[in-house]
Amino acid sequence: MNAQELLLTRQSTPRLTAPAPDERQLKIILDAAARVPDHGGLTPWEFIIARDEGLERLAAIYVEAAQAQGADEDLLRKARGMPFRAPMVITVVAKTQVHPKVPVIEQEIAAGCATMAMQQAAFALGLGGVWRTGDFAFDPLVKQRLGLTPADQIVGFLYLGTPAVKAPIKATKDGSVFARYL
Repeated sequence: MNAQELLLTRQSTPRLTAPAPDERQLKIILDAAARVPDHGGLTPWEFIIARDEGLERLAAIYVEAAQAQGADEDLLRKARGMPFRAPMVITVVAKTQVHPKVPVIEQEIAAGCATMAMQQAAFALGLGGVWRTGDFAFDPLVKQRLGLTPADQIVGFLYLGTPAVKAPIKATKDGSVFARYL
């Protein structure tokens, strides 16, 4: 798959199964993230990888956060199962800092670019992925249990694995309808 095809056929792969990326594939995925635009070379990101027992720990964090929110049994069951939608979940965190030339928003966007680069690298390797956020990305208890500071922002949870089914290619969008010239 060439770069143009990769970019123009990108889509989420919500039904994922084992195997997860192996160590070689994971290194490529993480290295792709580290190559994104990064004004000032601040590397304003952290990648928290959950697989195997890590998925169990992430599930426990979600359940604890859901309980703290007063969730009923159905929501607790849903929270418990969320990390197991894929054999690997990478929590992408924007770890921003005050900088005289690099606003926080640029640092958060860089972390978002890292997430997109990881997903694209996974696709290029024949894997699937879906970038999710949801309430837990903004939950203070989840952040605390992941060892994050209040200033850190979870950009998303990148679910990675092997596509369970071949997803149909979505219709192409004409990007020019969103553009205008000055």
